[in-house]
Order: sequence, then C-alpha cells, then structure tokens
Amino acid sequence: MNSSHDELQWLAAQYVLGTLPHAQRQAVEQRLPTDAALRAAVDEWETRLHPLTALAEPVQPSASLWQRIERSLPMPAPVRRRGGWHAWWESVQFWRWSTGAALACSVLLAVLMLRAEPPARAPAYMVVLVAPQDKAPGWVVQTGGSGRLNLIPLGVATVPQEKALQFWTKGANWNGPVSLGIVKPGKTQEVPLDKLPPLQPDQLFEITLEPGTGSPTGRPTGPILYIGRAVKVTS
Repeated sequence: MNSSHDELQWLAAQYVLGTLPHAQRQAVEQRLPTDAALRAAVDEWETRLHPLTALAEPVQPSASLWQRIERSLPMPAPVRRRGGWHAWWESVQFWRWSTGAALACSVLLAVLMLRAEPPARAPAYMVVLVAPQDKAPGWVVQTGGSGRLNLIPLGVATVPQEKALQFWTKGANWNGPVSLGIVKPGKTQEVPLDKLPPLQPDQLFEITLEPGTGSPTGRPTGPILYIGRAVKVTS
C-alpha cells in the first residue's frame, strides 16, 4: 500500500468525519467532481461510518430559547381601525406581519437551536483504528457527552483460539499504555471516562492480540492489529 493511497484514505476519512480545517475541506469539495479515486474513498468511508449517525444524541434547547426568539422579533405597528381584538383580526397588516413573524420565528428557532450553547461537557473525540498493514478500518472509538468511551466494531475480527483482543491507550506524557479491557469481536465495548485521565488530541489507541486472559505484564505483548490516534471533533 503506497503512501499516496494512505494519504487519500486519511483525507477521505477526515472529510467524512468533518474534522478537516475549512480551507482543506473546500479543497476536497473542489476535487470531488473530477477526482474519481477521491470520490470512491469518500463513498467507502461514508458507508463505513454511516451506522455511527444513530449514536448522535439530540440536544435539548434551553428554557430561555423562546425568550431569545421573542426578543429578536419586531412588534407590529399599531393598527388604527376598530377597537379591541376585531381591529387586529380584520387588519391585513396584522396578517402580513403574523405570517412573516411565523416564518421568521421558524428560521430563528432553527438557527438558535444550532447556535445555542449546550451544557458544559468534555470535548468529544473520535478515532478510526486501522490495520497497520493495509490501513483497512476495523474499529471506531467515540467519546461525547454520554460519560463513556465507545469502541465500535466495523466488522467481526477473527481471533485464534486461546487468544484475545486487548484494547489500549496512551497519552503523550504517560509512562506507558493503559489497558482498557478485553474486546469481544463484533461487540461494542464501553469504558467509563472517569476511569481515564483526560483525553488528549493525538492520543494513541490500539488493539493487540494477547493471551486469552489478557497481557500477563500489563503492557502490550502481542502484535498490533489496529491502531489510530484521537481527533477532537467538538470542544
């Protein structure tokens, strides 16, 4: 597998994950109509990562959202006709304003929900674990506001008898890797984040092949099957 193919796969993966800088993302979008190899790589990554969209958690807008919308809307000018509610009800100006206000309210609601600040939470990270030999993706590591780390399989790995898959991570200044547990092939692994030091950009994650009960030394002893580094996707 040559370096140009590796770079193409990396670029397509980051594009689909939405972690590219704005200028680089625009450059990819300009290439897509004429670069068949890049289009194919993007299509492959979208297919692989599409199941992750079901894991996205909805964000409940804050109680003050409607107050912000109401403050943003202009009030109609007074209508000088019959008194009381009849004057409003029979006013063409009122109906024009109410129709426009309803449309503006809908637009503002959509915009403010997107821009509303969510409750304070830890940054979210994502890691794509790939096989060192051919860069084929095998697992995705995802964190977010759920208070746990998810290791999500993209397929079912074949594990020899009396062997096990063990999940590891290592930060930049750590003395050594930390075991996150034995992994069952084809099963999602959950790790509470309160058991880990704060995650860092570029933090290493890997899965190694170990004895059936796990590494006897507390450090990886077998070959690396999948490896990747953390990318911060929200702050």
